[in-house]
Amino acid sequence: MKLWSDSWINGEAIPARHAAGRLDRHGHVENSDNLSPPLAWGDVPAGTRSFSLICHDFDVPSVADDVNRPDREVPEDLPRIDFFHWVLADLPVGITSLREGEFSSGFVARGKPGPATLHGARHGLNDYTRWFSGDPAMAGPYFGYDGPFPPFNDSLVHHYVFTLYALDVERAPVADPFDGNALRRAIYPHVLAEATLSGTYTLNRRLVRG
Repeated sequence: MKLWSDSWINGEAIPARHAAGRLDRHGHVENSDNLSPPLAWGDVPAGTRSFSLICHDFDVPSVADDVNRPDREVPEDLPRIDFFHWVLADLPVGITSLREGEFSSGFVARGKPGPATLHGARHGLNDYTRWFSGDPAMAGPYFGYDGPFPPFNDSLVHHYVFTLYALDVERAPVADPFDGNALRRAIYPHVLAEATLSGTYTLNRRLVRG
């Protein structure tokens, strides 16, 4: 099975329009377009009855003490954890592509609704739900796609992996509301094939200039 996007080549930088945050012309951080990326896939195995899609960043700092501090950078050797940006289940087998902006356009404070979404599919909660849980102005259930917004002072360029799973069931055996880890566990016995597309993103001005 193959997965690709018309927006970037596998392993290269993700365009800022697909991110939740970007650098303005002065090098300051601002909200971005947060458009869900166009994706397409092929060579689907026989017996596929639905698809699940997960996007995660595996470079997120495990400790937030230094995050977004202008007087320092997040150390490169700090242990990193997963952060889920998109968790989507029950895409019908007849779907072979997703349009740009089809599932997200703009960043919505307190989150977008779910779990029901287009094509009869279900959205899970992304990890902005956890990130904003202590902020009264932003806290809420963040369903669906919300793109990259890495710390502006991180010494690492972040990597984002989109993984499409072909399943032998029409509905993923996971109860709403679910997150990325729950969906991974639920679909594991039903995966016929998987395909990945990766991209990078940074808001660190030093790394952008480099």
